[in-house]
Amino acid sequence: MKLLFVGTDRDRAGGAAHFLSMVQAMAGAGHTVWALADRNTHIARQLENAGLTWRHARFRNVFAPPAHRSLSRAIHDLEPDWLIGDFGKEYWPLIVQGRLHGIPVALFRQRAPAMHRMSEYLLPRLAQRFIAVSGYARELFVARGMPGDRVQVVYNPVDTGISKPDAELGRRMRHELGIPGDAVVVGYVGRMYTGKGIFVLQQALDQAMQIDPRLHALWIGEGPQLEDLRSRIEHGGLASRHHVAGWRADAARCYSAMSMLAFPTVMQEMFGRVSVEAQASGIPVLGSHIGGIPETLREGETGRLLPVGDVDAWRDAIVDLAHEEKRRRMGAAARAFIEERYAMPVIARTFAELLGTPAGT
Repeated sequence: MKLLFVGTDRDRAGGAAHFLSMVQAMAGAGHTVWALADRNTHIARQLENAGLTWRHARFRNVFAPPAHRSLSRAIHDLEPDWLIGDFGKEYWPLIVQGRLHGIPVALFRQRAPAMHRMSEYLLPRLAQRFIAVSGYARELFVARGMPGDRVQVVYNPVDTGISKPDAELGRRMRHELGIPGDAVVVGYVGRMYTGKGIFVLQQALDQAMQIDPRLHALWIGEGPQLEDLRSRIEHGGLASRHHVAGWRADAARCYSAMSMLAFPTVMQEMFGRVSVEAQASGIPVLGSHIGGIPETLREGETGRLLPVGDVDAWRDAIVDLAHEEKRRRMGAAARAFIEERYAMPVIARTFAELLGTPAGT
């Protein structure tokens, strides 16, 4: 198939990661893939680094004549079989251009907040494919009134060639980050704000560190409450065992430095990409039992699902998973689980099969 992906958003977090992984998955599966992206964004830089074909465009909103012209030219040059969008402000431009050129449109929806009422009603009915990134997300959309036969599920793919167990890389990363080589490292990767449960995790970690002196924490990410987190860590008296690295473009490499990943969100997550990336890297995950997170791991086998916001439960789970044999067993199972369910070839095949089925089935 010939696929034209449109992702001109400035996101460099979950939305960008999903867009880039889908583009790479389909290109890796042998499809002809082009992309439109804003040249000054993380998405464009990553497309360039991956050697993928892309052109500049930027949809600030539905009414963006230069972006529409870029999209129209790309359609003319590629003659794609499908137009594929990932970000809300590009949904209607893709619908319009798809109708003008007679090309079907597939739209991914990753976000929980409801769209405008008209868009919520029309987009799943006008797009040939409207795709949720988890079963939880699909149930949420259908509960809001979207037609169940028009909303399908395609999970986030993960590049198991990049996210993989690598002990030597882990040793180098620990040295670079100032973490002792024999530490048991609890990692966090994500946005730094209350909704992600960072303060629940910080309290649980400080308590767990008092029980097990081997425990350290590695914090990867940025956000509006990063400085608040730093302050709380300083006042907790264990700051030397918290390593706050900020946002890193090479976050996937940092999983190698971790012994386990904590995903303590207290808000509804549509999926949980960091969970599958961590497991692909061979480390178990502690995740909140909320939203789409339960779909990303096997309870008791590749990780644990924990009560939302329960500091004591998180503390106890961290201490329990500090035991090396349990981590090793779970980490091996985690890698196998991701290869079976979320690896790029698996998701590319699922998506290609979905695009090849008649609309409404």
